[in-house]
Amino acid sequence: MEFERSAGVLLHPTSLPSKYGIGDFGKDAYKFVDFLEEASQTLWQIFPLGPTGYGDSPYQCFSAFAGNPLLISPDILVEEGLLSESDLAAYPKYNDVHIEFGEVINSKTELLKTSFNNYWMKKETNDPNYDEFVKKNSYWLDDYALFMSVKQFHNSVTWSQWSKDIAFRQEGAVEEWSEKLKKDILYHKFVQYQFDKQWKKVKEYANNKGIKIIGDLPIYIAYDSADLWGNKELFSVGADGKLETVAGVPPDYFSPTGQLWGNPLYKWKKMEKNNFEWWKKRISKTLELVDIIRIDHFRGFDAYWEIPGDAPTAVTGRWLKAPGEKLFNAIKDSLGDLPILAEDLGVITKDVEKLRDKFNFPGMKILQFAFGSAGDKNFLPHNHIKNCVVFTGSHDNDTTRGFFEEAKNSDSDIYEFAQDYLGYYGNDMRGALIRSAYMSVANIVIIPMQDILNLGTDARMNFPSKLGGNWTWRFTWDQIHPTLSEDYDKLVEYFQRHPKYINNEREEIDTSGDDE
Repeated sequence: MEFERSAGVLLHPTSLPSKYGIGDFGKDAYKFVDFLEEASQTLWQIFPLGPTGYGDSPYQCFSAFAGNPLLISPDILVEEGLLSESDLAAYPKYNDVHIEFGEVINSKTELLKTSFNNYWMKKETNDPNYDEFVKKNSYWLDDYALFMSVKQFHNSVTWSQWSKDIAFRQEGAVEEWSEKLKKDILYHKFVQYQFDKQWKKVKEYANNKGIKIIGDLPIYIAYDSADLWGNKELFSVGADGKLETVAGVPPDYFSPTGQLWGNPLYKWKKMEKNNFEWWKKRISKTLELVDIIRIDHFRGFDAYWEIPGDAPTAVTGRWLKAPGEKLFNAIKDSLGDLPILAEDLGVITKDVEKLRDKFNFPGMKILQFAFGSAGDKNFLPHNHIKNCVVFTGSHDNDTTRGFFEEAKNSDSDIYEFAQDYLGYYGNDMRGALIRSAYMSVANIVIIPMQDILNLGTDARMNFPSKLGGNWTWRFTWDQIHPTLSEDYDKLVEYFQRHPKYINNEREEIDTSGDDE
């Protein structure tokens, strides 16, 4: 699928302003959509929406299908009569800028449990919307709700450390534990219902304003997830629960030992036997929640680096072929044209490019990677193609202001190279880079909100090699100066990144008249 010429913003909902310590689907989400509309932005890119696990990373979730309970708006629960103002009055006051995940999880869980108890007390008659949601999503919801309930019963330890009967789903265990933890299971289903309802209203509001949501889909799932626990036969885990092989990438210039991610790999031959049914369900569910999917680590669908499960580093891995073409054909046959963006960063082979281009998936261009004698010149704007997505930076990079501040004070030639290339020698290299992204022939440009607000390294979202302290950044409304939306509206106008320019054909001149 080839996309329209357009512009958008990268901001995860957790980074929205909110008095509850973390962004949510309340009024500030709608206010942000209004800002996008005023700035003539037609794309809103987010991270995975799943329930976060280890390190609070949205790329390590307890489920590839479920939503993050922390994103549910308490204010909306008050409007629905499921919480009272006194419930909110008891909620702690939190930092406006950074998320304190441990404290927020505890406080918000208490509110959600209170709202659940109130909901169930009032549910004298059936709620047809709830019943429909539970029925429609039972293919993942039943396992997820039981998984989370059993996990909490076992003090949140990894599933392999649970009681053996339920950890390995022995005969009768699922039924026994489902009865034992019946109320807890209902709670988790209620929470997912509220998440689904609240987010879809935000998405509908955005769509009605001509704004599409780009969602992120990590190629791999987490080991400690309902996905693996409920479908062990599809993943690289042995009968004892230990990982036989794990995902990562091989050694390169930046890392002599490679990267050991530790995620389970797919048993592709097993998945192929039922025509990739699990993947079809995953993509279908994701497309309920977003309009366009960005697939992380796309190269893993062509070939993947398989590492022994007990290996201390990624050095001892090997490349194995993945059935990417068969997979995407099967999904396309089932769901139609695929609105997919391919994260094709890193060492990309001709075969990966061939797979990407066969399905017309736009690849990624990161401008921060382009500059200096050691930069990747494929990322320079004059080398872009139409069917790609250009970013100033990603969630794993420094902010663009921080990037240039560091480059200016380093021994590299990045800063001088960027000045000469951009033809800009002023004090706002970030602004010059954003303008060059808008000027690019690339159909899609996405700018992280931190770059739009001209924030430094303190606003960085993630340090890939750092444990803890990631994913905490949030913005405040007073950081948006009065002319910001107007400034971006002008960029969209200048560089024709708006639907009104699509198929804007030149007026035909009638030359058929009689010249006698």
